[in-house]
Amino acid sequence: MGRGRAKAKQTKVARELKYHSPNTDLAALQRELGGAAAAKSDEQLDDEYDEYDADDDDSEDADDDPNWAIRRSR
Repeated sequence: MGRGRAKAKQTKVARELKYHSPNTDLAALQRELGGAAAAKSDEQLDDEYDEYDADDDDSEDADDDPNWAIRRSR
């Protein structure tokens, strides 16, 4: 398909989308946006992830090491 035919097809699709909106199920949209499942509170999330927050003394972070940068020899 040449560029002219491709552009004509894109224009046709764009016009259809602009002027002929599909039937929207507003009730389904409201259910989806309403949040059927209750969101967890910050405290519940903190409790869930407490095990990952434990400090591990065996590991060293790069932030703790002042000599973390690679030194180049001149």
